[in-house]
Amino acid sequence: MDNIGLVLEGGGSRGVYTGGVLQYLMEQELYLPYVIGVSAGACNGSSYVARQIERNKKVTIDYVSHPNYLSFRNWVKKRELFGMDFIFDTLPNELVPFDFETFKDTTQEFVVGVTDCVTGEPLFYPKSTHADDMLTLLRASSSLPMVAPVVEFDHLSLMDGGIAAPIPIQQSIKDGNKKNVVVLTRNRGYYKKPQSVNWYIKRKYREYPGLLRAMEKRHTDYNDTLTYLFEEEKKGNVFIIAPAEKLTVGRIEKNQAKLTDLYQKGYQDVKKVGEQLKEFLQ
Repeated sequence: MDNIGLVLEGGGSRGVYTGGVLQYLMEQELYLPYVIGVSAGACNGSSYVARQIERNKKVTIDYVSHPNYLSFRNWVKKRELFGMDFIFDTLPNELVPFDFETFKDTTQEFVVGVTDCVTGEPLFYPKSTHADDMLTLLRASSSLPMVAPVVEFDHLSLMDGGIAAPIPIQQSIKDGNKKNVVVLTRNRGYYKKPQSVNWYIKRKYREYPGLLRAMEKRHTDYNDTLTYLFEEEKKGNVFIIAPAEKLTVGRIEKNQAKLTDLYQKGYQDVKKVGEQLKEFLQ
């Protein structure tokens, strides 16, 4: 499986779909040599690289009802809906321990995408050079505007990787992968509509003109990437795994039944195409 990448879209709570897909891949011992993701995709991908088959489900579903995970209380206290300290410190270090040793020792390359708030451009950090910084980088990649703070790292101001590179296929290709498996968290037929950047957002992030520009053109970049992916799929260069129907789970979701159902859909969707996927990888 040389020169094959696994590209994971973000999507907040919709990322539980990816968790289900990755559980099937782990059960089948299908570990692609290169993994790249943004936001929730990167978080799910880290547990895949660490070989922790149940971890994504525990973190994203079992703990979603915890008040420190996702709550209005978080917003009142820290101006963040998702409890970033809880998710990127308490959970991986105490409650659902992340296997840092396996993560570092595996030969798989793992890349996290973030958005540089000043330039508005995507930045990518590989495990091979930033293994010890991964929790900080995952936090940055998952820091959604308006509901999470900017993350300072290496003298840079970083936020949600899904803004500048929502589906980081081009970086995977740049890194040498001629074929790619892409996991989307939106159904086929979905195209992103323009999203207005209102006066409050412009005021809040006035120090970061690049971030504002990236937010304004995000829908164009996203839709252009989808068009490219479907063209490459026809050529046999890309294998797409995506929800078969429109999702009822949004970017921010606390309903455990809905989340569990979406997780199972991810598992079942990839299981249905399991043989075709194995042929693609060979």
